[in-house]
Amino acid sequence: MNLKHDPSHVFELVNVTKVFGADGHKTQAVQEVCLGASPGELVLLLGPSGSGKTTLLTLIAGLMKPTSGSVIIFGKNVEEYSSGELQQIRAKRIGFVFQTFLLIDSLTVSENVALVLRFAGESPADARRRARRLLRQFGIEHLAQKFPDTLSQGEKQRAAVARALANEPALVIADEPTASLESKQGFDVIQTLLAYAKQKRRCVVVASHDLRIVQFADRVLRLEDGRLVHSEANVSDRPRPLVNDPMVAGETPGKPRVTTRQESCRSSTPQCPLASIR
Repeated sequence: MNLKHDPSHVFELVNVTKVFGADGHKTQAVQEVCLGASPGELVLLLGPSGSGKTTLLTLIAGLMKPTSGSVIIFGKNVEEYSSGELQQIRAKRIGFVFQTFLLIDSLTVSENVALVLRFAGESPADARRRARRLLRQFGIEHLAQKFPDTLSQGEKQRAAVARALANEPALVIADEPTASLESKQGFDVIQTLLAYAKQKRRCVVVASHDLRIVQFADRVLRLEDGRLVHSEANVSDRPRPLVNDPMVAGETPGKPRVTTRQESCRSSTPQCPLASIR
């Protein structure tokens, strides 16, 4: 089927279902999801543990293929990319922020950031220089030669965000980025991601069960049992917190909008009603 995707979207999921297991022991982790997002958006996938948030993020990143439906990344169906092309996309155009940070303990903070730049093709010298500059922008240059096991939780996540944004990716995927952090630390991380989306015109997708993040999002989509359902939150009359971040400071975004309509669709629908903020 020829998909009529919106060229402004960084990614699109069209009638996507993901099933794990064999006959008799099947689990539908994601069910008939339709979703698209554009540059400059921070989209929040809100749901409890086990609702399918991580599976959905994994599909968006092209780390796994759907059982049915289509995943389109940067204008092309993931089925049409070779494994090498997908690796290059993840190295250069997608940044990842994880709940457990996933910093490499045997490398310093600076080396962790530089490694991502090396994967993207930069020379060792250029990667080291850019890593230092990034750490300075994030206010953690003093941690450059420290190892992850000597850092606080907040310092680890700040280093992890610097690593995720090192290549200025078009798409940032953050899985429970505030779950291990105190309120102030979590606020700082989300402020940075919001500022990055707005100032750099990049797409940021955050999966969380943390209701504190709702006020930052352009769209809030509730995920239950693998399906996108109506959002119960309503923050349209609240001002968004000011963006004041060392990475991308200076912009004060407008008020957020919360999606309140159903965004999952049936597989027989010829074109999904993909939501997007222009």
